[in-house]
Amino acid sequence: MAKRAWGLEVSNLYKICGVDEVGRGPWAGPVIAAAVILPDDFSHIDLRDSKKMSAKARAKSDLQIRECAVFAFGGASVGEIDKLNIRMATHLAMRRAVLALKEVPHHIDIDGRDVPAELPAPATPIIKGDATHPHIAAASIIAKELRDRLMGSLALRHPHYGWETNAGYGTKAHQTGLAHNGICAHHRLSFKPIAQFV
Repeated sequence: MAKRAWGLEVSNLYKICGVDEVGRGPWAGPVIAAAVILPDDFSHIDLRDSKKMSAKARAKSDLQIRECAVFAFGGASVGEIDKLNIRMATHLAMRRAVLALKEVPHHIDIDGRDVPAELPAPATPIIKGDATHPHIAAASIIAKELRDRLMGSLALRHPHYGWETNAGYGTKAHQTGLAHNGICAHHRLSFKPIAQFV
């Protein structure tokens, strides 16, 4: 039986998928998207815009989502970002996430203004959807957790840029690392702050 949450009727008889991405703005690393179909009984999970959650709360929700939801990830590499541009690379990551789901959704709600091409179901763009729609918030949370862990692992091999704390964004620590060590293979050459080091 469907339950009402956030003012929405939620039922897995009609599968609604939420999609969000993380990593459009950083100077380094891939863009990561997640697609999530929530179960009926998700109301115990703290679902909010991932950027407004503490690291501890986000990690807890990430585990809960992974335990109960149907989800998948998609990514676009630095090479694809430089070749396609960040907007189209983000669309590619989102499309890959949706197509990787083990279940085909009936409808797809996407955070933002755009809808990627060639999705397997009708889709609706929702501006600030991660703050108003639980399935999009869930996608935001697990995408951020995955990308943060990925950037942390890259930081072990490239320790000069502070990626374990800035996730590739253009912080002062990242800028200092670039000034002293130049770029590495995980930097986005098409981004203006990085192009000057090429």
